[in-house]
Amino acid sequence: MKMIFKAAALALTPMTAIALTAVPAVAQSKAGIAVADLQRAVGTSTAYTTARTQMNTTYKPQIDAFNARKAAIDADLKTKSDALQAALKAANNKPTPAIETQYQTFQQAQQTAQAELQRLGQPIAVANAYVEEQITAKLSDALKAAMTKAKVDLVLGPDATVSYQPSVDITAAVVTELNALVPSVGITPPAGWQPGRQGQAGAAAAPAANPQAPKSR
Repeated sequence: MKMIFKAAALALTPMTAIALTAVPAVAQSKAGIAVADLQRAVGTSTAYTTARTQMNTTYKPQIDAFNARKAAIDADLKTKSDALQAALKAANNKPTPAIETQYQTFQQAQQTAQAELQRLGQPIAVANAYVEEQITAKLSDALKAAMTKAKVDLVLGPDATVSYQPSVDITAAVVTELNALVPSVGITPPAGWQPGRQGQAGAAAAPAANPQAPKSR
Protein backbone atom coordinates (compact mmCIF):
# COMPACT_ATOMS: atom_id res chain seq x y z
CA MET A 1 0.00 0.00 0.00
CA LYS A 2 2.91 2.34 0.72
CA MET A 3 4.18 1.96 -2.85
CA ILE A 4 0.90 2.97 -4.45
CA PHE A 5 0.53 6.10 -2.31
CA LYS A 6 4.12 7.12 -2.81
CA ALA A 7 4.08 6.64 -6.56
CA ALA A 8 0.60 8.06 -7.07
CA ALA A 9 1.56 11.19 -5.18
CA LEU A 10 3.85 12.12 -8.06
CA ALA A 11 0.73 13.36 -9.83
CA LEU A 12 0.00 15.94 -7.17
CA THR A 13 1.66 18.63 -5.15
CA PRO A 14 2.73 16.89 -1.91
CA MET A 15 0.26 17.52 0.86
CA THR A 16 2.12 15.99 3.78
CA ALA A 17 5.07 18.37 3.76
CA ILE A 18 3.43 20.42 6.48
CA ALA A 19 5.31 23.57 7.47
CA LEU A 20 5.49 25.01 10.92
CA THR A 21 4.45 28.39 9.56
CA ALA A 22 1.03 27.70 11.03
CA VAL A 23 2.53 28.35 14.45
CA PRO A 24 1.98 31.96 15.59
CA ALA A 25 5.23 33.90 15.56
CA VAL A 26 6.58 34.99 18.94
CA ALA A 27 9.22 37.53 19.79
CA GLN A 28 10.88 35.39 22.42
CA SER A 29 10.28 32.27 24.44
CA LYS A 30 8.66 33.05 27.77
CA ALA A 31 7.42 29.68 28.98
CA GLY A 32 9.34 27.01 27.13
CA ILE A 33 10.33 25.41 23.85
CA ALA A 34 9.00 22.19 22.40
CA VAL A 35 9.46 20.04 19.31
CA ALA A 36 6.66 18.64 17.18
CA ASP A 37 6.69 16.54 14.02
CA LEU A 38 3.49 17.73 12.38
CA GLN A 39 3.74 15.40 9.41
CA ARG A 40 4.00 12.42 11.76
CA ALA A 41 1.13 13.78 13.83
CA VAL A 42 -1.16 13.81 10.81
CA GLY A 43 0.05 10.41 9.63
CA THR A 44 -0.55 8.74 13.00
CA SER A 45 -3.87 10.39 13.77
CA THR A 46 -6.89 8.13 14.13
CA ALA A 47 -8.66 9.80 11.23
CA TYR A 48 -5.75 9.25 8.87
CA THR A 49 -4.96 5.65 9.81
CA THR A 50 -8.65 4.72 9.64
CA ALA A 51 -9.03 6.43 6.27
CA ARG A 52 -6.03 4.58 4.86
CA THR A 53 -7.55 1.27 5.97
CA GLN A 54 -10.84 2.20 4.33
CA MET A 55 -9.03 3.21 1.15
CA ASN A 56 -7.38 -0.21 0.97
CA THR A 57 -10.86 -1.64 0.53
CA THR A 58 -12.63 1.09 -1.43
CA TYR A 59 -9.83 1.60 -3.93
CA LYS A 60 -8.60 -1.99 -4.04
CA PRO A 61 -9.29 -2.48 -7.79
CA GLN A 62 -7.35 0.69 -8.65
CA ILE A 63 -4.53 -0.21 -6.26
CA ASP A 64 -4.21 -3.74 -7.65
CA ALA A 65 -4.28 -2.45 -11.22
CA PHE A 66 -1.62 0.15 -10.43
CA ASN A 67 0.68 -2.33 -8.71
CA ALA A 68 0.31 -4.91 -11.48
CA ARG A 69 1.01 -2.36 -14.20
CA LYS A 70 3.97 -0.89 -12.27
CA ALA A 71 5.51 -4.35 -11.90
CA ALA A 72 5.17 -4.94 -15.65
CA ILE A 73 6.62 -1.52 -16.48
CA ASP A 74 9.53 -2.00 -14.09
CA ALA A 75 10.36 -5.35 -15.68
CA ASP A 76 10.18 -3.88 -19.20
CA LEU A 77 12.38 -0.91 -18.29
CA LYS A 78 14.93 -3.19 -16.66
CA THR A 79 15.11 -5.27 -19.84
CA LYS A 80 15.63 -2.13 -21.93
CA SER A 81 18.23 -0.80 -19.49
CA ASP A 82 20.16 -4.08 -19.48
CA ALA A 83 20.15 -4.14 -23.28
CA LEU A 84 21.42 -0.57 -23.40
CA GLN A 85 24.22 -1.32 -20.96
CA ALA A 86 25.18 -4.42 -22.92
CA ALA A 87 25.29 -2.47 -26.19
CA LEU A 88 27.42 0.24 -24.61
CA LYS A 89 29.81 -2.32 -23.16
CA ALA A 90 30.12 -4.05 -26.54
CA ALA A 91 31.05 -0.68 -28.05
CA ASN A 92 33.77 -0.19 -25.42
CA ASN A 93 31.69 2.56 -23.79
CA LYS A 94 31.86 4.64 -26.95
CA PRO A 95 28.47 6.08 -27.94
CA THR A 96 27.41 5.28 -31.48
CA PRO A 97 24.41 6.55 -33.46
CA ALA A 98 22.67 3.24 -32.84
CA ILE A 99 23.31 3.42 -29.10
CA GLU A 100 22.17 7.05 -29.02
CA THR A 101 18.91 6.04 -30.68
CA GLN A 102 18.53 3.17 -28.22
CA TYR A 103 19.14 5.55 -25.32
CA GLN A 104 16.54 8.03 -26.60
CA THR A 105 14.04 5.19 -26.97
CA PHE A 106 14.72 4.14 -23.38
CA GLN A 107 14.23 7.70 -22.11
CA GLN A 108 10.95 7.97 -23.99
CA ALA A 109 9.82 4.68 -22.48
CA GLN A 110 10.60 6.00 -19.01
CA GLN A 111 8.63 9.19 -19.58
CA THR A 112 5.68 7.32 -21.04
CA ALA A 113 5.70 4.90 -18.11
CA GLN A 114 5.77 7.72 -15.56
CA ALA A 115 2.85 9.47 -17.25
CA GLU A 116 0.85 6.24 -17.34
CA LEU A 117 1.48 5.49 -13.67
CA GLN A 118 0.52 9.03 -12.70
CA ARG A 119 -2.74 8.64 -14.59
CA LEU A 120 -3.48 5.26 -13.01
CA GLY A 121 -2.61 6.50 -9.54
CA GLN A 122 -4.47 9.80 -9.79
CA PRO A 123 -7.73 8.63 -8.12
CA ILE A 124 -5.84 7.25 -5.11
CA ALA A 125 -3.54 10.27 -4.88
CA VAL A 126 -6.48 12.69 -4.96
CA ALA A 127 -8.36 10.69 -2.33
CA ASN A 128 -5.30 10.65 -0.08
CA ALA A 129 -4.82 14.39 -0.51
CA TYR A 130 -8.50 14.90 0.35
CA VAL A 131 -8.04 12.93 3.56
CA GLU A 132 -4.93 14.92 4.50
CA GLU A 133 -6.52 18.28 3.76
CA GLN A 134 -9.47 17.56 6.06
CA ILE A 135 -7.08 16.74 8.89
CA THR A 136 -4.59 19.55 8.31
CA ALA A 137 -7.45 22.04 8.32
CA LYS A 138 -7.53 21.47 12.10
CA LEU A 139 -3.79 21.06 12.59
CA SER A 140 -3.15 24.64 13.68
CA ASP A 141 -5.89 24.43 16.32
CA ALA A 142 -4.55 21.10 17.56
CA LEU A 143 -1.03 22.49 17.81
CA LYS A 144 -2.17 25.58 19.71
CA ALA A 145 -4.12 23.44 22.18
CA ALA A 146 -1.13 21.14 22.71
CA MET A 147 1.14 24.15 23.23
CA THR A 148 -1.22 25.64 25.80
CA LYS A 149 -1.44 22.41 27.78
CA ALA A 150 2.32 21.88 27.63
CA LYS A 151 2.91 25.53 28.59
CA VAL A 152 5.21 26.31 25.69
CA ASP A 153 5.17 29.29 23.38
CA LEU A 154 7.68 28.20 20.75
CA VAL A 155 7.60 24.98 18.73
CA LEU A 156 10.33 23.77 16.40
CA GLY A 157 10.28 21.00 13.84
CA PRO A 158 12.67 18.05 14.38
CA ASP A 159 14.76 19.11 11.36
CA ALA A 160 15.32 22.54 12.93
CA THR A 161 17.05 21.09 15.98
CA VAL A 162 20.47 19.55 16.55
CA SER A 163 19.43 17.48 19.54
CA TYR A 164 16.60 17.39 22.05
CA GLN A 165 15.32 15.31 24.91
CA PRO A 166 12.22 13.16 24.29
CA SER A 167 10.42 15.05 27.05
CA VAL A 168 10.18 18.18 24.89
CA ASP A 169 8.53 16.35 21.99
CA ILE A 170 4.81 17.19 22.02
CA THR A 171 3.94 15.31 18.82
CA ALA A 172 1.84 12.79 20.74
CA ALA A 173 -0.04 15.66 22.39
CA VAL A 174 -0.78 17.14 18.97
CA VAL A 175 -2.11 13.76 17.84
CA THR A 176 -4.39 13.65 20.87
CA GLU A 177 -5.79 17.06 20.04
CA LEU A 178 -6.21 16.11 16.36
CA ASN A 179 -8.11 12.98 17.34
CA ALA A 180 -10.51 15.09 19.37
CA LEU A 181 -10.98 17.73 16.66
CA VAL A 182 -11.10 15.36 13.68
CA PRO A 183 -12.21 11.90 14.79
CA SER A 184 -12.92 10.78 11.21
CA VAL A 185 -12.82 12.03 7.62
CA GLY A 186 -14.33 11.12 4.28
CA ILE A 187 -12.26 9.30 1.67
CA THR A 188 -14.29 10.19 -1.44
CA PRO A 189 -13.59 13.71 -2.72
CA PRO A 190 -16.54 15.72 -4.09
CA ALA A 191 -16.74 15.98 -7.87
CA GLY A 192 -14.16 18.42 -9.20
CA TRP A 193 -12.24 18.62 -5.92
CA GLN A 194 -8.55 19.48 -6.18
CA PRO A 195 -5.91 19.81 -3.41
CA GLY A 196 -5.76 23.31 -1.98
CA ARG A 197 -9.02 24.34 -3.62
CA GLN A 198 -11.51 22.95 -1.11
CA GLY A 199 -14.97 24.29 -1.73
CA GLN A 200 -14.11 26.09 -4.96
CA ALA A 201 -15.93 23.67 -7.23
CA GLY A 202 -19.11 23.92 -5.21
CA ALA A 203 -18.88 27.69 -5.03
CA ALA A 204 -18.48 27.94 -8.80
CA ALA A 205 -21.55 25.80 -9.41
CA ALA A 206 -23.72 27.51 -6.79
CA PRO A 207 -25.07 30.36 -8.98
CA ALA A 208 -26.42 27.91 -11.54
CA ALA A 209 -27.64 24.98 -9.46
CA ASN A 210 -27.30 26.14 -5.85
CA PRO A 211 -26.32 22.66 -4.63
CA GLN A 212 -26.09 21.93 -0.94
CA ALA A 213 -22.50 22.01 0.32
CA PRO A 214 -21.21 18.56 1.25
CA LYS A 215 -21.06 17.92 4.97
CA SER A 216 -17.70 16.98 6.40
CA ARG A 217 -17.56 13.73 8.25
